[in-house]
Amino acid sequence: MTTPKHEHHPAPPTAADPWAALRVHTPARIALGRSGASLPTRELLAFGIAHAQARDAVHAALDVAALRADLAGFGLPVIEVRSAAPNRAAYLARPDWGRRLDPASAAALARPAAAPDVVFVIADGLSAVAAQRHAAPLLAIGLPMLDDLVIGPLVIASQARVALADAVAMALGARLVVSLIGERPGLSAPDSLGAYLTHAPQPGTTDAERNCLSNIRPEGLGYAAAAAELAALIRRARAAGISGIGLAAATALAAAG
Repeated sequence: MTTPKHEHHPAPPTAADPWAALRVHTPARIALGRSGASLPTRELLAFGIAHAQARDAVHAALDVAALRADLAGFGLPVIEVRSAAPNRAAYLARPDWGRRLDPASAAALARPAAAPDVVFVIADGLSAVAAQRHAAPLLAIGLPMLDDLVIGPLVIASQARVALADAVAMALGARLVVSLIGERPGLSAPDSLGAYLTHAPQPGTTDAERNCLSNIRPEGLGYAAAAAELAALIRRARAAGISGIGLAAATALAAAG
């Protein structure tokens, strides 16, 4: 009597992850599956592409002329300024230079006849791609929500860090400044825009005195939601005369009371 042979079925080269259904809920890298003890080739290639996009976003230059054209329809003056960093390499190596206006830009800024309630500074930051894509659509929704306020010139800032907006606001005599700036790219978000709000900006203002809305983009915090929250923050900061941790504490107390 012949003993029957058992057929051997090798495991598939790429094993699906049983958690794969969760991927529809987040752009984070979860449930990637595996090929033996390694990532599947498709996921390894996708990681490489994401890393390249993040790296490119850091080094990309802001297209100031195109951004000016995007902002032209808002009926506000548009001003261009630069930081003290002469180029991208210097900007990345010396963050302190990105927080200071270069002398020519500082000299060109003049106070308007009416002191602005709010000035918006659109800055390249660490992702010019984010400022290029998302600042104008956000302002298109947000500015009409503030039509009872005096809005200062729209300022385009190159090689800029968040604190550069403090110097701009002081030069223009603004009571409050909002920096719309490209955030440090992540592997799932190379074009994330941040909005940093500061009341009574001045030299030495710390991050504790700012409020931030992060990840503004269609795949994150959408334009409409971000514009509504930013407008509400501006009004709360004006009413309380403070921003940052102080504003958060005042808002919490008001809600509790």
